[in-house]
Amino acid sequence: MSKTNGDTLDLTPPQDVADAAEQGLALRGKFNRGGTQIGVARARDLKNRRALSPETVRRMVSYFARHKVDKRAPNFGNEDNPSAGYIAWLLWGGDAGRDWCQAMKAKLEEAG
Repeated sequence: MSKTNGDTLDLTPPQDVADAAEQGLALRGKFNRGGTQIGVARARDLKNRRALSPETVRRMVSYFARHKVDKRAPNFGNEDNPSAGYIAWLLWGGDAGRDWCQAMKAKLEEAG
């Protein structure tokens, strides 16, 4: 948790983010592609719903900003033959992870 003006901001990933990360880990294991060791470590934290640091939330925002182009690749979203970019995207929490980390970053900035 992160302290914010006397209140606490819970930086525990929600269940839908954990589920996407778990799906990414399963696809990576099945297809032996997608993501880096950092992405795998992030997925494990998300899957286990470990509270993240503000720095990690910011890194997630940066990841999604850099990799949004991956969504245009062939087989992005294809569960039968997923692109490496799709698997990596899921490792970072998928669309739910993107939306959550952006909201958390905004709350962190508001809190100062």
